[in-house]
Amino acid sequence: MSTPTQISQAADGSSAAADRHKPGLAARILQAPKWLLSLILPVVIVAAWQYVTVSGIVAPWSLPTPGAVLAAAGELFQDGDLSKHVGISTQRVLLGFAIGSLLGLLFGALVGLSKLADALLSLSIGALRAVPSLAWVPLLVLWMKMGEDSKVTLIIIGAFFPVFTTVSLALRHVDAQLVEAARSFGFKGLNLLRTVQLPAVVPSIFSGLRLALAQAWLFLVAAELLGASMGLGFLLTDSQNNGRLDRLILTIILLAIFGKITDALLSVAERWAIRRWT
Repeated sequence: MSTPTQISQAADGSSAAADRHKPGLAARILQAPKWLLSLILPVVIVAAWQYVTVSGIVAPWSLPTPGAVLAAAGELFQDGDLSKHVGISTQRVLLGFAIGSLLGLLFGALVGLSKLADALLSLSIGALRAVPSLAWVPLLVLWMKMGEDSKVTLIIIGAFFPVFTTVSLALRHVDAQLVEAARSFGFKGLNLLRTVQLPAVVPSIFSGLRLALAQAWLFLVAAELLGASMGLGFLLTDSQNNGRLDRLILTIILLAIFGKITDALLSVAERWAIRRWT
């Protein structure tokens, strides 16, 4: 029969064991939804921004308050200019990204699968990839003037190289035994590429696409230096020229938001493609 002391010791042991298995603070935090955790840093940044501007640590002329930036957004929204800037920039990015990614996929597949194409194209494309984005601006202005074509072309250039690089490298490392097995079943040419080789590199393709999308947004600002009268890049430079720091910061925030939204949509497509083909 257990004594009261033994019962107490057993209870203490059970309590200690429960404490050992109790999740720590980090584990409990990680149990929260991911979207909620991802909001912590932006909230902290905005709170710190509000504090340093309201307290006078930073002068208002060098950093406007969050409220001033929101007021600038409301002003642009009421005028109808905000939706126009966002719409035209998004259209340029998506069009340039689509064309550049398609070309990158085609040339990447060609170089990744053909030793002759690799020998003929790799050096030249690699050299062009090293050219800074702004170096293309004067050439495109001379060739295409300052119209829409020159802006979209610059974004195409930015989107092309990440897809080309990742696809060409990934296709070179596809399992040779898998390819030979497919050929023994009669697969060859485009049929082999479509049914075996491309599905094998789906994660690499989407890595290139996400890099290309980020590049497209980066090249957008350079593209809208080409005599643009609308767009987020134009709003950025126009705000700088007019000393509207509130609008300048607003534009940076909008570029970050819409860049992340498009990346999130591409991430959804990536998960679907991986489930479908891998």
